[in-house]
Amino acid sequence: MSLIVNIYYTGKNGSARKFAEEMVANGIVDKVRAEEGNERYEYFFPMEDPETVMLIDRWKDQEALDIHHKSEMMKEIAELREKYNLRMRVEKFMEVK
Repeated sequence: MSLIVNIYYTGKNGSARKFAEEMVANGIVDKVRAEEGNERYEYFFPMEDPETVMLIDRWKDQEALDIHHKSEMMKEIAELREKYNLRMRVEKFMEVK
């Protein structure tokens, strides 16, 4: 049973998109995708809100997500989030089969 986490990053003057672009350019996205238990890590851009980026983050279970949250990458992600002065809204879902 997978866990799906939707994270909405919102900023000003295109900062959320710049954050996502830097996450890709710095290789952080590839590192997260390579982590044990990661099933999806993709950014999307809502048509009606150009100042928000949505991340769909999917993990095989809570343990895999907990390990990710303790990783060094989380420090890098937090630093970038601060650099771009982003607000976050998080939704967490459990896949039901």
